[in-house]
Order: sequence, then C-alpha cells, then structure tokens
Amino acid sequence: MVAMTRTRGAVIRKNPGKIEVTDLDVEDPQPDEVQIELAASGMCHSDDHHVTGDSPPHMFPFALGHEGAGIITKVGGPNRKGLKEGDHVVLSAVPSCGNCRWCMTGRQNLCNLVGGILAGHRWTDGTFRMFEPDGTPVGQHCGISTFVPTTTVSVDSCVKIDDDIPLEVACLVGCGVATGWGSAVNSAGIQPGDVAVVMGIGGIGINAVQGAKHAGAGAIIAVDPVAMKREKAEEFGATHSASSMEEATEVARQLTDGQGADATIITVGVMKPEYVSQGLGATRKAGTCVVTAIGKNATTPVDMNVYELTLAQKSLVGALFGASRGSWDIPRLLQLYRNGQLKLDELVTRTYSLDEINQGYRDMHDGKNIRGVIRY
Repeated sequence: MVAMTRTRGAVIRKNPGKIEVTDLDVEDPQPDEVQIELAASGMCHSDDHHVTGDSPPHMFPFALGHEGAGIITKVGGPNRKGLKEGDHVVLSAVPSCGNCRWCMTGRQNLCNLVGGILAGHRWTDGTFRMFEPDGTPVGQHCGISTFVPTTTVSVDSCVKIDDDIPLEVACLVGCGVATGWGSAVNSAGIQPGDVAVVMGIGGIGINAVQGAKHAGAGAIIAVDPVAMKREKAEEFGATHSASSMEEATEVARQLTDGQGADATIITVGVMKPEYVSQGLGATRKAGTCVVTAIGKNATTPVDMNVYELTLAQKSLVGALFGASRGSWDIPRLLQLYRNGQLKLDELVTRTYSLDEINQGYRDMHDGKNIRGVIRY
C-alpha cells in the first residue's frame, strides 16, 4: 500500500466556482518524483482564470497553485536529475522533459508535456498523487499544485537552486517573473535604446518592465488605470506611465517622431479582443506586439487591422512563459537577484496564510496587489 501524507490545500470543485481550503492526502513519490515541503507560493492571476471559468481545468476537484519553492523531503528512488532530500527547488509552472523536439531546440516552454498541465493527472501514465480523504482523485495544476504545502511532483517540474536564496521570493521566478521578464527580453527582443509599452502592471507586467530595463530600453511606458501600479512601475524602471493605451500611444509617438513603440507587451489580467488592436496601434512599422495575457479559453474574434499588420510589416507574437527555458532561466534570474540586478523582495505587496487565499484574490481584483504570496 502506498504511503500518504495528510495536508490541507486550496481546491475548486466547479467553475465558475470558489476556492475551498480542505484536507487532502498526498501520495509518496515514485521514481523520477519528489515530495516537497513548500515555503511559499505566489498568487498568480492564472489560478483565478480557473476559478472564473475563463480557462477551465479538465477535471474536478482541482488543486490550484503553480508558482512555488520549497525543500525536498522525500525522493522516490533514482531520478534523472539527481535530486536528493534537503535540496532547495523552485517549481516551474512549465515542465520540461529535456527530450522532445522543443526542449532539444531550446524552446522548453513549448515542451510536449505542457499539453497536460490542466489534465490533473500524471502526464506519463494518467495516475494521481493527490486525493481527498475519501479517496477521490484530485487534479494537480501544472502537475505541482503549490497551494498545497506538501506536494508530490515530477522532477520535470523541479529546478534546483542555491540554498542561500530566500524561498519566499524564489517562488516568484517559477511563473510571474520568468513570464514577464521573458516577454520583454525573449519574445519582444527589446534592444538598447528601444521604446517599449507595457500594458497592464500586475505580477507579469511589472516584470516585463524589469526585463525591458535590463535589455536597455531607452523609454518604458507603463500602462494601468490604477495609480498605485503606475507608481510601482516607475520604481521598477518605467520612465513614463499612462492610465490608458490612448495616452501611452501618444507618448510613444512623441518619443519617436510619430513612429510609435518598438515593442508593445500586453500583460493585462484578462485579455479582451480590442487590446490586440490597441497594442498594434501603439507599435511602429516593423515593430513587435507581444500577447502574454490570456482570457477566455474559447475562439474569440480579434479586433485588428490586417491591412496595417501587413503593409506596416508588424509582428504579432504570442508568449507562453515568456519563451523562457525554466532549467536555465530560473537560476539565471536568481543570480541577477543575488547581484542586485533584479528586484524580487519589492514585488511582494502582502503575504497571506493559506486560509486567507480568497482575501488575497479579492485584493488582486481590487488593484491592491502587485503580487500576493502565501507563506506556509
């Protein structure tokens, strides 16, 4: 009989629905798996998309959370990464097998395993590691469920980090930091002196600002209707701020002799069709508009001028996980943090207990947080 550990975690049972904190049993790890005691988990908007039904998981109940860091407490025998008890790890929201076409060509964020992150079961054999006390299987978000303080995961999701990095902030690079940073550095390809517009300053957008600054952007225009978020963006490197895309577009044109931004990055909390048109409209000829935000998981007509897209030779680019390579970029981002070149501590607006998770998401919707973090 497989050993179990009793814990508590945040689950949803339907959507639209609500988050419920309940007792859960977590199975001990099998080969190529580890069990982790998490120190903290970031509260990303993507989890809220599962609650509202914008992006429904494939099963219920479904345990949420995909941005965490902690310490390995159990190892399920030999594993291909050589992980051992006591290792500190960040859990990547995007798993990487290391063997598929995408991993082998440097595009780990498109690993074939990513197709199973909302399935709930193990992508290898369809089994489960998390259960309700009555034995009902519970799906794991991204295969990790970081809103459960004790979790069993595949080594495909683990990135070993140095022990001196505080786990309470290291958790943030598992999704939000890597996604925002990568959207500017990898997907937008910002160059020194460029003018960049970042549309939406939350847990992703604030890191797109950091990425644009690191890439050497000459001007960074942060766009958000919430004054606190605009002010915070300026602390993280934005040179200008605007409350609307109309205002931001005018600023970009003033800075570029009427041409527009070299890159526009859309990182709003909930994507709407008209945002694509606004993003492209702010972007110059041969510039790049990056869509990192997500909305409803359905076919949605997009409001855009195809004539402009073609004749102005603009690029419209989707960005998953900021086109980041978790096993490489997560340690690299933490090294930048250690060197004082990346702000992580300052990202955390407020910490919460697990039982305060619904309050944390209310604060997010009310525009009070850049990033909330659950501390265990």
